[in-house]
Amino acid sequence: QVHLVESGGGLVQAGGSLRLACVASGPTFSMYSMGWFRQAPGKEREFVAFISWNTEYIYYGDSVKGRFTISRDNAKNTVYLQMNSLKPEDTANYYCATYRVPYGRPVITTSIKSADFLSWAQGTQVTVSS
Repeated sequence: QVHLVESGGGLVQAGGSLRLACVASGPTFSMYSMGWFRQAPGKEREFVAFISWNTEYIYYGDSVKGRFTISRDNAKNTVYLQMNSLKPEDTANYYCATYRVPYGRPVITTSIKSADFLSWAQGTQVTVSS
């Protein structure tokens, strides 16, 4: 399994921005699509963003469309999540994860599940104050 380490979380005021980064170990990063999820206390884990191994396919959860941008740099084994126009309801622990198979992507893109992802980072807390 790939080992993932996140950085970039923190406290920000509403309307502000943060960029999360997730660095993967090993030589196989470029073979895997990546996803970002988030989980707030007492809530289910929520899909945030997906990017395919070759950046051709990018999907977002409805609650973040137009505000968040996912990207990746395969030379650096890193996937990013740029979060703009943050809202208090974006407060959560954010997780990056690798898709379950190499060169894979979800068939049903309107309902991307955490069960489709294999390796998970430890999570980074994002808190948006009002």
